[in-house]
Amino acid sequence: MLDLRDVRITRGHGPQRYSLVVEQLRLGAGQQYALVGPSGCGKSTLLDLLALVAAPQQAAHFRFCDTDVARLWQDGHHDKLADLRSRHLGYVLQTGGLLGFTTVRANINLPRALLGLPEDGTIEHLAERLGISDHLGKKPAQLSVGQRQRVSCARALAHAPRLLLADEPTASLDPINAERVMQLLLAQAGEQGATRVVATHDEQLARRCGLPLLHLTSARDADGGVTARVVQP
Repeated sequence: MLDLRDVRITRGHGPQRYSLVVEQLRLGAGQQYALVGPSGCGKSTLLDLLALVAAPQQAAHFRFCDTDVARLWQDGHHDKLADLRSRHLGYVLQTGGLLGFTTVRANINLPRALLGLPEDGTIEHLAERLGISDHLGKKPAQLSVGQRQRVSCARALAHAPRLLLADEPTASLDPINAERVMQLLLAQAGEQGATRVVATHDEQLARRCGLPLLHLTSARDADGGVTARVVQP
């Protein structure tokens, strides 16, 4: 479903250079992983790469949903990349990223509306599963931090994506709510058959949720720059 080999992103120069190298990463349909590593090692950069929003400078092989993503980037087909993102990707941002001027229902429905999908009870089903049914008519500012994160999870799942990415989705929650939100997110995505990659600083939480670990390691090079590498078990 997702297959990368010899993919690299580099930003900056000299001591300010940061490179992310993916020598090989293969994710099958329905698999789930926790992406772990120290703060600043590049977890968000890797998620942006997988979300097709960060362009690699080098990509020997990069396929997603039977599409040659490396060629799309090379040829500048940003419209096709955007179509892949909108149809097949769900992304839970660390900050939630909700639209404050509209309701919880409208926030969750946003990816469906952009795709022209009809109302079929999906919003209500996700809201019930994630425990936010009573808040569909509210604005995000009226919710607790944990409730807003659950709304973000529901929005990422509303169009049944094939790949779900989550960037520290429980970082601002207390331990009890963090585990609850994580379990709800993984369970609902699993019911939809989505592949799941969750970046987290909490390796113990990932293990309690049954997530195999993808380690992101980094080291300084001779020029003072940093190179990070993904290690898949």
